[in-house]
Amino acid sequence: MIIVAGTLTVAAEDRDTYLAACGDVVAAARTAPGCRAFHLSADPIELDRINVFEQWASAEAAESFRGSGPTDQLWALVRDAEVHEHEVASTTRL
Repeated sequence: MIIVAGTLTVAAEDRDTYLAACGDVVAAARTAPGCRAFHLSADPIELDRINVFEQWASAEAAESFRGSGPTDQLWALVRDAEVHEHEVASTTRL
């Protein structure tokens, strides 16, 4: 399993615009083969922060979807990105 997690930083006044424009990307990801979860959300404390969380069945599934994300115009709003991919060896349901 692959987990992609991290944060995007945008101007506080652009955050809602960015998230609204990503609705189609989120919907497409959630129907992509191998996608188990895909979330972009406004941080409740930092007004310029977007939290990223993705869960994929495999690295191949994640890679296959990569590049289907935000347009160059939306990426222009991103001031910083700190997102990492993690390969998970095992999980335990809580």
